[in-house]
Amino acid sequence: MRQTINTGQSSYHPNTTGNGCPFQAKAMAGGFVSYNEHIDAKKVRARSQSFFDHFSQATLFFSSQSEHEKNHIIEAFRFELGKVESAAIRERVVSMLKQVDETLASKVAEGLGILVPIARVKLLNQNIPADGNPEKYQPILVKQTLKSSKALSMASTVKDTIKTRLIAILAADGVDEASLNKMKISLETAGAQIKIIAPHLGNITSSAGKSVKVDQSFLIAASVLFDAVYVPDGTKSASSLKENPNAVTFINEAYLHCKAIAANGAGVEFLQITEAGFGITGKNKSFNRMGVLINCTPKEFVDAIAQHRFWDRENSRRSSHPKSQT
Repeated sequence: MRQTINTGQSSYHPNTTGNGCPFQAKAMAGGFVSYNEHIDAKKVRARSQSFFDHFSQATLFFSSQSEHEKNHIIEAFRFELGKVESAAIRERVVSMLKQVDETLASKVAEGLGILVPIARVKLLNQNIPADGNPEKYQPILVKQTLKSSKALSMASTVKDTIKTRLIAILAADGVDEASLNKMKISLETAGAQIKIIAPHLGNITSSAGKSVKVDQSFLIAASVLFDAVYVPDGTKSASSLKENPNAVTFINEAYLHCKAIAANGAGVEFLQITEAGFGITGKNKSFNRMGVLINCTPKEFVDAIAQHRFWDRENSRRSSHPKSQT
């Protein structure tokens, strides 16, 4: 059986980007064929008892998460189940969550305005063969030998590199080319990938009159696809971004998703009208608060990106604070 996973832009067939490769080799070329072995036995369709351990892996996963990650999981269940119109289905899912973790179930139930069922649902698994005995197909409870694993939490990931991270640079006509290029080169040298986002595709013109290639327009770019955002200097560029609702939304979403955000020079003025602008005033020469940096060095921004997310922002949401004044 073939084990190789091809690298490249596409690892499947058919494809055009790889000139049709890889493709399946025929038997004459040494490709895989099944051996026609004669056997004399009874064929049955059955599952090992281990297949009925439906919850231990989920329990380990949830127990291994940081508090911020647990809250995200709880909110996700509240969101999805909140759209379910049948109260019976909502209660049934909460009953299933109780088998994973009682705290998870109780907090999800709280958001749904229901109580966690005390008794366990008798026939929790309804995926039963037509002639099967329902009792034999119910989940089994397995005692956990491992309480948690750091490898399962994003909070425990490596935080000393930005290799492969995708960084957005927001710019418009009048951008300061030196401010843009200095940060761009530093980030690329550290292993990150850079995309310049502007009001339109094609090229923008720097304050020095030079052409700067645009990778994406605000119309098609989505902040959720990027790991961090940088706004370079340039008075005209910053003014243009201020007037672009999509640019403001881009920063707002990145801030609410706890990503690193940096701005230098006139780019700081644009940052001030966004969610990320809390605490930034005209008196700030430099600023570094919960992953929001102004007038920072490339190294400072690289270090911030390497932290991946700044979860403390969720305890200090912009909506709970008055707008800062310049």
